[in-house]
Amino acid sequence: MVRKRLGSWDVLVIVVLAVVVVVSSAAVEGFASSRFWGFLLLDVIPIALIALPMTLVIITGEIDLSVASVLGLSSAVMGQLWTAGVPLPLILPLILVFGMVLGAVNGLFVTGFGLPSLAVTIGTLALYRGLAYVVLGDKAVADFPPTWTGNMIEALPGTTVPWMAATVAGLAIVFGIVLHATPVGRALYAMGNNEQAATFSGISVARTKFWLFVLTATVAALAGFFWTMRYASARADNGAGLELSVVAAVLLGGVSIFGGRGSLLGVIAGVLLLITLRNALQLADVPADTLTIVTGTLLIISVVGPNSAAMLRSRLRRRRPATTPAAGG
Repeated sequence: MVRKRLGSWDVLVIVVLAVVVVVSSAAVEGFASSRFWGFLLLDVIPIALIALPMTLVIITGEIDLSVASVLGLSSAVMGQLWTAGVPLPLILPLILVFGMVLGAVNGLFVTGFGLPSLAVTIGTLALYRGLAYVVLGDKAVADFPPTWTGNMIEALPGTTVPWMAATVAGLAIVFGIVLHATPVGRALYAMGNNEQAATFSGISVARTKFWLFVLTATVAALAGFFWTMRYASARADNGAGLELSVVAAVLLGGVSIFGGRGSLLGVIAGVLLLITLRNALQLADVPADTLTIVTGTLLIISVVGPNSAAMLRSRLRRRRPATTPAAGG
């Protein structure tokens, strides 16, 4: 069991993360500073938040590419509500309910009409981003109270760790327990491995997937609230392209794009590796175009790598000669 775990993909990602941290600390000026790591964790928060429910969705064999557009539309609606005089303590729950509605639309098309989640969420990716521009246009709402914008990125006392990062870590523990230690998690893996068999075993596949899309969009809306408060700006283009980073981090963490395989530990390591590498390259003044190439390359590796490793292990097992018990004398 231990030997098998040490050879797993998520452990490999953790090792690569450690190598990136060590090399960057030695080669990139300012990388090892606590201030840099505080900003890095702020970048981790929205991606890690959305990656948590996205992991569950992909394990079931589905995908949601509309998450960044949900973030942007939620931010745009938030700006309009603030302009209309709605207080922020009321805006937050309204945004979460709004995210639930957006997720329910995705879930209805996928589970109610039997449409592929890839096609549906590509469509809502464009639809929700377009609606964001309809709601707010090209303007930005930036007059949010400093008490909210400052507190949202406030660090824990005596550290440079944002309190929101600690909150995300707590949520990751909850998601990990649900996925790896409850019947719900076992049902998700069963759905990803064989949906028909899962149905025959009594799992409500359609209902489960529907609520996963609702959960993912709700968390994306929460990420939109954080994004808006962090940058003190509600804009229709907030989070544009973030879905690529989320999916890349989840797949890089070892979750199979075909469903049925993956761990939350690997996903968290994938998020940290992606953001650490990107921020280290930014600190080294690497051009933005190169950063996009790096993200795309990691996405390809995350799809090809785990599947190639699984095929290699399978071939090695088939070639290994079977051991037979020695004849007794």
